[in-house]
Amino acid sequence: MRTAPASDHLSHIGLCVRELDRSLRFYCDGLGFTKADPFPLDDTFAAGLEAGERTSAVSQFIRRADVTIELLAWTVPGVRGEPSSSRTQVGLTHLSFLVDDIDAAATRLVELGGQLLPATRTTIDGVVDLVFLTDPDGTRVELMRTA
Repeated sequence: MRTAPASDHLSHIGLCVRELDRSLRFYCDGLGFTKADPFPLDDTFAAGLEAGERTSAVSQFIRRADVTIELLAWTVPGVRGEPSSSRTQVGLTHLSFLVDDIDAAATRLVELGGQLLPATRTTIDGVVDLVFLTDPDGTRVELMRTA
């Protein structure tokens, strides 16, 4: 007997960011996301946020087609840690976006605070072209073009 899946679609991806405005420029101006309403988070949500008894953050959703990202900008307790720097690290390793022009997209994202990882540029049989960069906080972002 087959059981129904727990969910039939992805709700959103959450990213903790150091500076909300900088991340909004990167994802909205650079990758075409649209800013939705922000939600202030405070001690009312403390248990669900797993951040301690005192919390203060802004939850800013951004949307592009059928992808929604929640940018979490913490003031209390503050941001800590580093994102994955390897695709062999457990957990979220990167976000991947299809683009028409990898070089133009990468140039624009670097102008908006990203950092190009040039050694990752790969072309596979002329069918797939890709490169990785990081967003302003170090989260890896893959730009991919397929023929």
